[in-house]
Amino acid sequence: MATREQGYGFTAEISGKIQGKYDSNQEREALAWIQKQVPNAGLQGVSGSSAVGDKLKDGVILCKLINRLQPNSVKNINTSKMAFKQMENIGNFLAGVEKYGVSRTDMFQTVDLYEQQNMPQVIMCIHALGRKAGTKGQQGIGPKESDANKRNFSQQQMRAGDGHIGLQMGTNKFANQSGQNFGKTRAIID
Repeated sequence: MATREQGYGFTAEISGKIQGKYDSNQEREALAWIQKQVPNAGLQGVSGSSAVGDKLKDGVILCKLINRLQPNSVKNINTSKMAFKQMENIGNFLAGVEKYGVSRTDMFQTVDLYEQQNMPQVIMCIHALGRKAGTKGQQGIGPKESDANKRNFSQQQMRAGDGHIGLQMGTNKFANQSGQNFGKTRAIID
């Protein structure tokens, strides 16, 4: 991990807010789910943001996870300890997750994990992947992902609302002077 200054002022405040979002219960659920999917991951007893980051940093476990859910998502898993190879693993995992159907808003960036800048987002991404796996008939994690509820209205139903004035538009029941701005405005200092 690159050595970074601790930061102060606004940087420290943002870092504190990010780390304040870290939920150890979600971490335990995510690690238990990964352990079920990838039995030899060695995640038993791992706890805490930095320990989880150190364990997942090389991307090998994550690549094995996405390959378990969708075979051949990551063709080549790098076992090298060089930084760019580990970051390539994380990038391959993220590409596989996106192909699997997880929304980009639920994903994290490579540096969020590799430099442990935003570990709450990493855990949220794993939960999103688990929810998506649950919708595809595999063992998932967390609540069931919602289905689309598309509605089709007939033309008659659509025209039925044409004569209604919505509450956001105000009312036409009382006399008021809203909208009267014609002529010269009243000038107090003239």
